[in-house]
Amino acid sequence: MTIAADPIHPLAEESAPTTRCRIIATAEQSFREIGYQKTTVADIAKTLKMSPANVYRFFDSKKAINEAVVGRLTREVEVLILAIAEAPGLSAADRLSEMITALHRDCLERCEAFPRMHEMVEAAMRESWAVCRHHVDSIVAVFERIISEGVRRGEFAVADTGLAAACVHAAIVRYCHPVLVSQCPEAPVPPLDAMIAFLLRGLTPARRP
Repeated sequence: MTIAADPIHPLAEESAPTTRCRIIATAEQSFREIGYQKTTVADIAKTLKMSPANVYRFFDSKKAINEAVVGRLTREVEVLILAIAEAPGLSAADRLSEMITALHRDCLERCEAFPRMHEMVEAAMRESWAVCRHHVDSIVAVFERIISEGVRRGEFAVADTGLAAACVHAAIVRYCHPVLVSQCPEAPVPPLDAMIAFLLRGLTPARRP
């Protein structure tokens, strides 16, 4: 999924023109243009024609603003994955395959289109911001939902669907972790389709001779 060129693209819950949402959107725009490390609360306040003190009424620190921006980006990914999970007419294997592919494509597109923005996402991953931990938990939960559906349909044979979902996520980290994708592009890894096929074989019931 490519982020639109327009930096102000709030999700449904942020549709009202609230001050908090305007602060997040302005911060995101500045992060994309000059980078999150160079952006200060004073810069955000100046763009919004308000005082830094007013910004601090809504966010108690610069890190809180950073986390809010990352939270909006990660929610976009979660919405994308949920849409695939709920798409009609697909097998559990197809859903899982499409979700993994979408995660990888989304990470590549964000890295290439908005390298300065990506610096902040990388930092969030390295520092284990709570919003990133929540994002990982959300993605694993959707994986578990699809694997459980596959077990009910007889597509998969898994005793512990939660463990299986965590294993799938661990196996695809190399393909969708911002730091690994952006900083280690030439590292030897199996093609993504080969990894997906490998994972699906591990979930599929063994054939009787």
